[in-house]
Amino acid sequence: MRDLDSIFDPKSIAVIGASREPGKIGHVITKNFLDGGFAGRVYPINPKAPDVLGLKCYPSVMDVPSNIDSAVVAVHADLVPGVLKECGEKGINGVVVISGGFAEVGNYALEQQLVDVAKKYDLNVIGPNCLGVLNPAARNDSIFLPIYKMGRPKVGDISFISQSGAVGGCIIDLAARAGIGMGKFVSYGNASVVDEVDLLKYLADDDKTRVIVAYLEGVKRGREFLKVAKEITRHKPIIVLKAGRSKEGAKAARSHTGSLAGSYDVYHAAFKQAHIIEANRLNELFDFSKMLDYPTCSTGGRIAIITNGGGTGVLAVDSVEDNGLELAKFSESTERELRKILPDYANATNPLDLVGDADANRYEQALDLVMRDPGVDIVVVIVLFQTVAIDSRIVNVIVKAREKGRKPVAVISTGGEYTEFHRRIMDSYGIPTYSSPSDALLAVSKFVEYCKK
Repeated sequence: MRDLDSIFDPKSIAVIGASREPGKIGHVITKNFLDGGFAGRVYPINPKAPDVLGLKCYPSVMDVPSNIDSAVVAVHADLVPGVLKECGEKGINGVVVISGGFAEVGNYALEQQLVDVAKKYDLNVIGPNCLGVLNPAARNDSIFLPIYKMGRPKVGDISFISQSGAVGGCIIDLAARAGIGMGKFVSYGNASVVDEVDLLKYLADDDKTRVIVAYLEGVKRGREFLKVAKEITRHKPIIVLKAGRSKEGAKAARSHTGSLAGSYDVYHAAFKQAHIIEANRLNELFDFSKMLDYPTCSTGGRIAIITNGGGTGVLAVDSVEDNGLELAKFSESTERELRKILPDYANATNPLDLVGDADANRYEQALDLVMRDPGVDIVVVIVLFQTVAIDSRIVNVIVKAREKGRKPVAVISTGGEYTEFHRRIMDSYGIPTYSSPSDALLAVSKFVEYCKK
């Protein structure tokens, strides 16, 4: 297994191609390290600049008087092999090559030069043609997109690998806005040296990663990928969005990262064999990962629904059936206790409609009773924040229910900014929230599927 610690958790880093010009990628990367609070040493490398952002600039990594763990390369493609040679001679172990202009544009010979240098010096190279690496816990941020344009997520335990920089940027930004914590992120582009198999192996042994999420266009080492994934999914879920499934999509993938997308049917069968959870849309990567990151697993699919809106509850029941789950039947004692807290005109059955005047206290009592029911495996809570009696106190109720850890909880809440604000709070506390019953129950079904494997 490749030792990628120098890439994800370096103590010192060189930015090769650092620039004084704000519009240059090398400037953005250097600034992100400084603004993000990277605790290690940052060495800007540029033979034409004496300093960058107040840091002394060096003509080459060979001129830096100290040891360097890792380097980020943002120079013209033609210069990259020479730069890697210097990195190898300096004893740098890990290199992230942001630069494009290699196999993705048909320049296979130049990419082979990169590979040859990496092999000679035993370099671990991410890229070329990639977005960079992010490790929020280590404040390691080589993403070349400015922080003011793209948010950075908090520390978490869901790790992402993305062959596409564009998709990767969206993943990071969406995770930051939703309050979803991230363990590690890597955009690996053309995968000329370090590929998806290497990254999976590394994350498999990473104790700060509980869920692995991947955007793939193609896989170079198919048999080994399958073998490694099978082993990982025994103790960590893997969620994959496979792009290039159509004939034209496969062509686009090759021109994007130089990847041979291959037959989607083969990939689909392989994913199933390895117990990989397959997503079909970008939003499903988040939907599934939030649920699969839940600390309590459930092999049962008996779903209880608690709602303050009858219609949304009915839609949720439809989604339970659509996704091969089962609507739980409350015990007689649960129904008896529920009737004590409900208005006379409410039914104490599943789906449990607390009716439109329900407040946080009624939710709390209902949740406690339903959580205790032995016939319930998972509780789906629907909260319509538009009703008069519902306010921020409901968030505390649901957070406490999660912390008790009796059974997994998912939340459905549909609405505008007020609703979204409270959803982000719940997501930040590790409560998976969804904007629709169909999204929520699909994620729950994938969760149960993984727990049963």
